[in-house]
Amino acid sequence: MAEFLYHYPTLYAGILLKRYKRFFADIELASGEVITAHCPNTGPMTGVCLPGNKVYVSASDNPNRKLPYTWEMTEVCDTQPTWVGVNTSLPNRVVNLALLAKVIPELGEYSQIRMEVPYGQEKKSRVDFLLEGRDRPIYVEVKNTTWVQGRLALFPDTVTTRGQKHLRELTALLPEATAVMLYFINRNDCLYFAPGDSADPLYGQLLREAIALGLHVLPCRFDISPLGIRYLGLAELTL
Repeated sequence: MAEFLYHYPTLYAGILLKRYKRFFADIELASGEVITAHCPNTGPMTGVCLPGNKVYVSASDNPNRKLPYTWEMTEVCDTQPTWVGVNTSLPNRVVNLALLAKVIPELGEYSQIRMEVPYGQEKKSRVDFLLEGRDRPIYVEVKNTTWVQGRLALFPDTVTTRGQKHLRELTALLPEATAVMLYFINRNDCLYFAPGDSADPLYGQLLREAIALGLHVLPCRFDISPLGIRYLGLAELTL
């Protein structure tokens, strides 16, 4: 088993009662206390936001926070009991740790990692990671996904004009640079990955066009547990 890339802080077990207004989740802790936690996921959370699910939350001691608890993960039972990451602020942090540890050999060789680097014709966009040190710079955009059908992970689970924009911008870098779309599969039960055509057919079209022009797609599988996050390798891309 791979080593942990990320260790969670102290977590508290509970049961999801409801999620509402995107950012709020009412959770009954194991102690019986009912709390309102921050939900750090603005998407629809298709298939992973079910009342009655087991969840874990973290607690902040920041006195300025209105909601001291953060919803970190939820347990689903699609094919087997599986923990799914909820906190969408973590994937980029975990990918940065994976880049530092160089556990994704498919990215190639690099010696420098830069984050949030302006790029594009007008430099108004920022790529998640720019890897340098070889002849060609490597631009890496990260997308979190938790939507599944059986063992197949899918992205996106809703129309994403922002995601479409990122695909167009990465495609425009080709062939002068290496462009990578890295899908962070935030659960360990998926062996395959495909674009979520039923949710956003234009995104799927743009992705296939970008791949034909040289875009690299890395569907990265991660194991989520109350102890931490491990990298499991790549899922198989199915188009």
